[in-house]
Amino acid sequence: MDLDEFQREANRTDQRPGEGEGALLFPVIGLASEIGTLVGHVKKRLRDGDAHELFAEEMAEELGDVLWYVANLATKLNFDLSEIARRNVGKVRGRWPVEGDPLPLPLPDAAFPLGEQLPRQTSVRFEEERDGQRAVVRLFAADGTQLGDRLTDNAYEDDGYRFHDVFHLTYAAMLSWSPVSRYFFGVKRNSDPRVREVEDGGRATVIEEGIAAFVFDYARHERFLEGVEHVDFSLLTAIRRLVSRLEVRERTAHEWELAIVTSYDVWRALRDHAGGTVHLDLLARRIDFEAPAG
Repeated sequence: MDLDEFQREANRTDQRPGEGEGALLFPVIGLASEIGTLVGHVKKRLRDGDAHELFAEEMAEELGDVLWYVANLATKLNFDLSEIARRNVGKVRGRWPVEGDPLPLPLPDAAFPLGEQLPRQTSVRFEEERDGQRAVVRLFAADGTQLGDRLTDNAYEDDGYRFHDVFHLTYAAMLSWSPVSRYFFGVKRNSDPRVREVEDGGRATVIEEGIAAFVFDYARHERFLEGVEHVDFSLLTAIRRLVSRLEVRERTAHEWELAIVTSYDVWRALRDHAGGTVHLDLLARRIDFEAPAG
């Protein structure tokens, strides 16, 4: 029996049909009740061990009841159970990819002229200097050209945010997306005014800067992600909502998580060495840190 067939059969036995609040609340309360019963069976299993001989049979029955209420609720919300299952698989695989999943998407600017593409392989040098009581960071391209403006922490305390441009460079390297990096390298897609406005313009840039600041606030409460492999899924969900109308929306939660964790590995190295060089490779989807000489 497939999911949609089960959904149809389950709803033939619905004793509270309709679309009113009472009809909708019925399966929600039923789900809560059945989950409580499942917890009770697990508690008995933990307490009694193998003496609880009916554990598997009872769990199967309760899981069936849970599935009935899920199917009933889905119907009242006008969803097909198979569609809900498909969405869930996509969500979970986006966070936890498995062997055999599709290869990463092609670079979104591949069809544009070379002068409008993010550089596939390049290096950026971070130099820290003192300006009175403040630490100031400047970025330089491989040819020695300064990129962007001099940066301070823009904060009362020294928190290292002056190195935050490495977040933008990591997004470019690992997600093939960064309006800020396009500004740095002078590769906005001017040949397509619409793309230039929407993807490379001010609004997209503000969104990217907002993401960098948002994640930084999260990271500073988590030891700046030192020793961390995973971040809260709610953080990733919020980020993907922010970019839901931009080309980077195709990047999965897993890809965002990997970019964020990697960016903080490099950021901590820049902070601890008071500068250094980062090497971007968009084809390999990686960014590496090189400590300053001496």
